[in-house]
Amino acid sequence: MHRSRFAGIIIDCQTEDIEAAGRFWSEALGYPAGPPESDGRYVSLDVPDGETYAAVQAVKHASRVHLDIETDDIDAEVSRLEALGAKRLGAVRSWVVMEAPTGQRFCVVQVTNAHFEATANTWDDE
Repeated sequence: MHRSRFAGIIIDCQTEDIEAAGRFWSEALGYPAGPPESDGRYVSLDVPDGETYAAVQAVKHASRVHLDIETDDIDAEVSRLEALGAKRLGAVRSWVVMEAPTGQRFCVVQVTNAHFEATANTWDDE
């Protein structure tokens, strides 16, 4: 048995200036932007406690939006999603990039939300 939930939205920006992209999305969504992370690829937006997270990511591919699913067992969640028709595209750091049968990309990530225990779905692993 493992648990998972919708975790957040990542705004992929094909840009060399992640700070400017973070400022735009901060103003557009009304959430303060944090400083760029140490690798210079991410800016987190400061959403209210308990809400879905939002972050801006510098990417080399075309700009788009993708979502994250957080889980207490990445391997089990990836297997569950593959059984539903998703494809594993690769691993980055500690997460797995996947593609839905309809073509949307998404990531399966470790738990980050403090409300995970209260809001996660429970899945039987078979």
